Amino acid sequence: MAERRVTIGSSVGLHARPAALFTQAAARQPVPVTIGKADTESVDARSMLLVMTLNAQHGDEVILRAEGDGAEAALEELAELLARDLDAPEGA
Repeated sequence: MAERRVTIGSSVGLHARPAALFTQAAARQPVPVTIGKADTESVDARSMLLVMTLNAQHGDEVILRAEGDGAEAALEELAELLARDLDAPEGA
């Protein structure tokens, strides 16, 4: 199973717009991906509602996991997305 630890870069954490962008990207992946914090149970990364229940704030570390063909590439793309400030204006 592939795993990535990522620090949330969005200034508001995984809330509203950042969570929507993340779950949409997760849904496009060829393998199921889970996301969780070290002290919480992992949830389906494709579910905005479940992702928001993590209450992941700016600077929190989350753990992405996936298994199967394409898992490493999927986690790489999602990790890069989470590390960015998804609330920043386009092109910032």
